[in-house]
Amino acid sequence: LHLSIRRQRQMCIRDRVTMNYFIFGGSGFIGTHLIKLIKQECLKENDRIYDLDIVMPGEEGVVPGVVEKMEGVEYIRLDVRKEITFDFKPTEDDIIFNLAAVHRTPGHPDEAYFETNILGAENVTAFADRYGIKKILFTSSIAPYGAAEELKTEDTIPMPNTPYGISKLTAEKIHMIWQAEDDTRELTIVRPGIVYGKGEHGNMTRLYWGQRKRYFMYTGRKDTIKACIYVKELVRFFKYRMIDNDFSGVDIFNCTFEPAYNIEQICMAIQEATGMKRHIPLIPGGLLMTVARIVGPLGGKKVGIHPARVKKLMVSTNICGKKLAATDYTFHYTLVESFRDWFNDCNKEGLY
Repeated sequence: LHLSIRRQRQMCIRDRVTMNYFIFGGSGFIGTHLIKLIKQECLKENDRIYDLDIVMPGEEGVVPGVVEKMEGVEYIRLDVRKEITFDFKPTEDDIIFNLAAVHRTPGHPDEAYFETNILGAENVTAFADRYGIKKILFTSSIAPYGAAEELKTEDTIPMPNTPYGISKLTAEKIHMIWQAEDDTRELTIVRPGIVYGKGEHGNMTRLYWGQRKRYFMYTGRKDTIKACIYVKELVRFFKYRMIDNDFSGVDIFNCTFEPAYNIEQICMAIQEATGMKRHIPLIPGGLLMTVARIVGPLGGKKVGIHPARVKKLMVSTNICGKKLAATDYTFHYTLVESFRDWFNDCNKEGLY
């Protein structure tokens, strides 16, 4: 029966006349990769892709290096903190990908996380309700689990301990309320681990350059688990879940390699993929934290020597990906292959 429903859905996808892809936060890191994938593999004649964001490609605050608007994409500047209105022709197959968020930590005042992430969830679901859109994928975070060493599954009781994590958990509940109002609606909530790839300019980028420039050190331990997923893998799962298949109701997926890798395994994979050979020293965590408290206010954040980031290095993000692995979605990249693909995308000049 499951396969029969899937085949029917796939036939409908092939036979449909037109549809709209609404990507809130589409100018960001994940959104840019998602739009490229949809354009390459999903777009039919008369389909429309809408990049709905407060910033446009090439402007400050979006993915560095992405300066060109993609042909065939309609870019609309809007603020998800406000009512969402613009002209378009709705269809019964329309899909929303809600990626819009204030997310980088540290870096924003507490109220910014609540204002954007909660009001954004309310306004996006109201938009879906107004136009009869029945399919939403919401990118949440692993932050609702809270920082702890214990393994977290999708059934783990969330205990967020940051404004970001609290705001994301609240946003999940807002989307769930939207779905519960109509049992024909489909809601997928994804909780990705560390997402990396071209344009990330975050944890993995700093990890690569820290090794290459020889200032990265293991902080107190080498076995800190860092659940992660390649951005191209993540958006392929989005496609699998929302475009290739039809799953009614609501479901949550941790999106990460299974089993999750530790910091030493990730460092060795980066070195193998990029042809780098580096010895990484192990130093006491307390010593590095003291240095971070001194150097951080003087500009240490630029190279990752900041108390909040040093603390992140010492605490595992131990996220279970067995539920995703139990689906019939097939990963396209191993850990080493993902870094090699990213390196090739950067003309083998580095990871950025």
